[in-house]
Amino acid sequence: MDNWLKWAVEIQAMAQSGLTYTDNPYDKERYERLREIAAEMIAEKSDIPLGKVKGLFCGETGYQTPKLDTRAAIFKDGKILLVHENNGTWSLPGGWCDVLESVRSNTIKEVKEETGLDVEALRLIAVQDRNKHNVPLYAYGVCKVFVLCKIIGGKFVENIETTEIAFFDEEDLPMDLANEKTTKEQILMCFKAMKNENWQPYFD
Repeated sequence: MDNWLKWAVEIQAMAQSGLTYTDNPYDKERYERLREIAAEMIAEKSDIPLGKVKGLFCGETGYQTPKLDTRAAIFKDGKILLVHENNGTWSLPGGWCDVLESVRSNTIKEVKEETGLDVEALRLIAVQDRNKHNVPLYAYGVCKVFVLCKIIGGKFVENIETTEIAFFDEEDLPMDLANEKTTKEQILMCFKAMKNENWQPYFD
């Protein structure tokens, strides 16, 4: 992660914590301004509009912690399942971990929503710091959790997020991956975990 982004994220986190714990109206004003400065830094150094940056990390309250994103690695006949996003790219099925969901239940839920398939979550593959592996860099922290799953039923149903599903061989992955969600390296990691019964979960 570039230093300027680290500084902006740290300023934002400190400002959010300050807004959470201070009762002084003058301090609140200063912390709000610090948060605005952090957003302006992100917008200035990236191609993300200021309004969108503010929407991403200037509206939250409470002590700032990373978000959780679960991704399912589902195999059939040695091939991995990918979902075709509405924007034309491919990724592992998954998404933000919802309130009242665990990593396991969220993984199962996201697969059902995006593929129509019922799966069993078998074992943990990895927990990764998103900004160390995916692009573009986000202005907030994300922990990506990869889970090996097995199909137990269901069939594909077109939905608002995906248009189709397909299974891909390790040597024939699509070029148009949604790298902000799933990179080729992350998919190949899932293949390695599937082939190794003694796989030790990777974590940053």
